[in-house]
Amino acid sequence: MALYKKKPVIIEAEQYKPGIEDGFDYGNLGDEGFMHLPDDDIAGYNVPFIKTLEGKHYITEGDMIITGVKGERYPCKVDIFEMTYEKFEDI
Repeated sequence: MALYKKKPVIIEAEQYKPGIEDGFDYGNLGDEGFMHLPDDDIAGYNVPFIKTLEGKHYITEGDMIITGVKGERYPCKVDIFEMTYEKFEDI
């Protein structure tokens, strides 16, 4: 076994705001952040998502939207973002 350290990579990121999503699904996000499709007992609404290499990732309020080194985008919870990244410069 060995230990590895992530190489420094500069990424672009911005806090989610309407208009930067790739689309919406009709459903509900529960407390766990998972998508629940609407049924008779659940009042649904449009849930924004980003298309990632792994499929759709749903966005919740406050998420950071990261653009990776190959132009791929994905959402990241603010607390994880703040533990993982530090500001390099404003552009």
